[in-house]
Amino acid sequence: MSTDWTELYRTTFPDLVRFLHRKVWDPDRARDLAQEAFVRALATEPERPRAWLFAVAANLARDEARTVLRRRRHLALLKSETDGRQQPDPSAELMEQERMAAVRAALESLGERDREALLLWDGGLSYPEIAEELGLAVGAVGTTLARARRRLAEAYGKRESDDVARG
Repeated sequence: MSTDWTELYRTTFPDLVRFLHRKVWDPDRARDLAQEAFVRALATEPERPRAWLFAVAANLARDEARTVLRRRRHLALLKSETDGRQQPDPSAELMEQERMAAVRAALESLGERDREALLLWDGGLSYPEIAEELGLAVGAVGTTLARARRRLAEAYGKRESDDVARG
C-alpha cells in the first residue's frame, strides 16, 4: 500500500507539532522536530506511518531534552558572569508564563505512562495507536486516559492552591 504523503502531512503535521510542543515547550523547535520525523519517515516508508511518526517524534523529543540539558550544563560551566540584558516582561506575558509553568509542572509530575497517553491523545492518535505505543489493550486506553486526566487536574489544582497559600 502506497502512502499519500501529502495527505498524511496535511492531516498529521499540526497534531505532531502540538504533541512535540508539549514535550520541548518551544514552538519553533517542535516544528523542526516534526519535520525531521517526516524526513525520516520518507526515507523509511513505515507500514503504519502516522503511529511511526509519533514514535519517532517522541524519541526525537527525548534526544532533544538530553541535548538541552547538556548544553545548559556546559553553558553554566563557561558562563562566569551574567550579561545584564534583562528586559521586564509585560504582566500578561508573565501570567501566561506562570500558567504554562504550572501546566508543565503538573504534566511532569505524572507518571511516564499517564504523560505519554495524554500527549499521544492530544497529538491526535487513535486509541489503537495509543494502545500499541504504550503496550496496552485497546480497551484500557480510555480508562488510562481518564485516570491520567484526573491526575493532571489534581496536580494542577494542587499547584494552584499551593501558590495561593504562598502568595
